[in-house]
Amino acid sequence: MVDVTNFRVPPGERLRNAANYAVIVALLMIVAAFALAAPSFLTPANLYNLVLNNVVLLAIVAIGMTLVVSSGGIDLSVGISVDMASMAFIMLLKGGALLGVALGAGIGVALIVGLVNAILITRLKISPFLATLGILFIGQSVQKIASGGGKPIYLANAQYAPTFDSIVKSSVLGIPTPMFVLLVLAVAVYVLLHRSVFGRYVQALGAQPGVAWFSGIRVPFHTSIVYILAAGLCGVAGILLSSTVKSYVPLSGDGFLLDAIGACFIGTTISSERRPSVLGTLIGVLLLAVTRNGLLLVGWNFYWQQVGIGVLVFSVLALSFGLRGRGH
Repeated sequence: MVDVTNFRVPPGERLRNAANYAVIVALLMIVAAFALAAPSFLTPANLYNLVLNNVVLLAIVAIGMTLVVSSGGIDLSVGISVDMASMAFIMLLKGGALLGVALGAGIGVALIVGLVNAILITRLKISPFLATLGILFIGQSVQKIASGGGKPIYLANAQYAPTFDSIVKSSVLGIPTPMFVLLVLAVAVYVLLHRSVFGRYVQALGAQPGVAWFSGIRVPFHTSIVYILAAGLCGVAGILLSSTVKSYVPLSGDGFLLDAIGACFIGTTISSERRPSVLGTLIGVLLLAVTRNGLLLVGWNFYWQQVGIGVLVFSVLALSFGLRGRGH
């Protein structure tokens, strides 16, 4: 018989394992705290609103960011992809275009943003940070010029109500369409990034770019696909955003940038190798969305919400890295 009592997990290993669950524990504690502090927090109406209005759009953008960060890059222009898709979609609908044409154009414009990023990074050899920062500045200016100085375009009259309702108020298999879209995209990107050869190449670029070059991986090709896919995902978020608010509001996509980056890097704490993952990013999105919603319900204004979220991010990362450091 084997004496299983001798097989003990070393203390250091236990701490490293605990570090992987720090963000999940933090999420559960925050949910419990807001459930006690705000009686309306766990009501079906609030949870539905939380997922549909706070989680879905950010999660789609953050999944795109996860692809980019996995390849060792960064995309500061995700908000531009969101906005350009929204702008093209709303302007074409206002001009009388069919829904399918407007949808295709919105996604197409976002893909062009990703393609420009890819060309700047892979052909002109500009660093991802500077390339996407440049696109951020250019995209902001283009929106202001196209919208007459930043004026929103509203399509809230009865003429367009069926169009928007077919996107955001419909359901697929009993699941609200925006939520269904998120589930499909999350599964697709998970398979692509974590269960495919392409995904292994992308993660190799992020882990050891020099080795990837000498291993025969087509670095420019895979890098380009990553940025184009990320922009396309943001384009989907832009369509859903404009369908929800029945308008195009210039620069509204900027609000997704920091939260998407934060969710992506918070999500790396569930991995021993500190690698981005779709699952980790979704947990990071939930953490940020739940915190923002809960602080709003307990009466914190927007500025104090930002302080609370900042403290939360620091606390989760400090706990995770602290446990992992003590485990070595």
